[in-house]
Amino acid sequence: MMPHDAPPTVHFIGAGPGAPDLLTLRAQRLIASSPVCLYAGALVPPEVLEHAPDDARVIDTQDLHLDEIVAEIVAAIDAGHDVARLHSGDLSIYSATAEQMRRLDDLGIAWDVTPGVPAFAATAAALRRELTVPEVAQTVILTRYGRRASAIPPGEELSSLAAHGATLVIHLGAQAIDEIVDRIVGAYGPDCPAAVVARASWPDERVLRGALGTIAAMVHDADVRRTATIVVGPALGATGFRDSHLYSVARDRSGAASVTVDR
Repeated sequence: MMPHDAPPTVHFIGAGPGAPDLLTLRAQRLIASSPVCLYAGALVPPEVLEHAPDDARVIDTQDLHLDEIVAEIVAAIDAGHDVARLHSGDLSIYSATAEQMRRLDDLGIAWDVTPGVPAFAATAAALRRELTVPEVAQTVILTRYGRRASAIPPGEELSSLAAHGATLVIHLGAQAIDEIVDRIVGAYGPDCPAAVVARASWPDERVLRGALGTIAAMVHDADVRRTATIVVGPALGATGFRDSHLYSVARDRSGAASVTVDR
């Protein structure tokens, strides 16, 4: 709990991938205690907003630019109110919070961060797959496609990332599925398992499973265009892999049983 003499604070909160019951207990508590709530439009379900106080000022930021969002925050802080700033998924990737945090630092406004369930985790759950599999894939690369957003830094192009052969998770790319396949098929091959999950954890979730050579056609046939996560890599189709060390019983040199925790 915050001390009683704490300054008014902006609570950046990961609201999860869509299902309202994937909100964390901490997030729920902070929303319920904040007189002002800013949320990210269609990406945060209305059930999450129901945790706000009945008299809370609730503001949809999807049509606001950064200056307007900061102005709302400053007005709330000047009035002595905590602010619940909700973003979909988790704040650690593709949340557009960094520029808000920078502004608040410049203004001397206190803020903190509450993590949420990220979209890629909800996607893996929908696929009923672990993205790392012993001796098949031990690395997950999270990236996005840069057609309509800020430029991808040099060295982070899809073709470069695909060359690692790791599990590749691509956000914000459903509209460019053909281009994405063209850029990575040389590294993975057309038979590599691939999947697309649209609106993971929402009631209208859609799960498409195929191979890299077929997944684009499946996406077009399903008319999936937005709010989808693409996953590619051998871990999606792994069978017959060896058991992890995590729960295995190993023997040390003295013959005593010990449990190892290495993957």
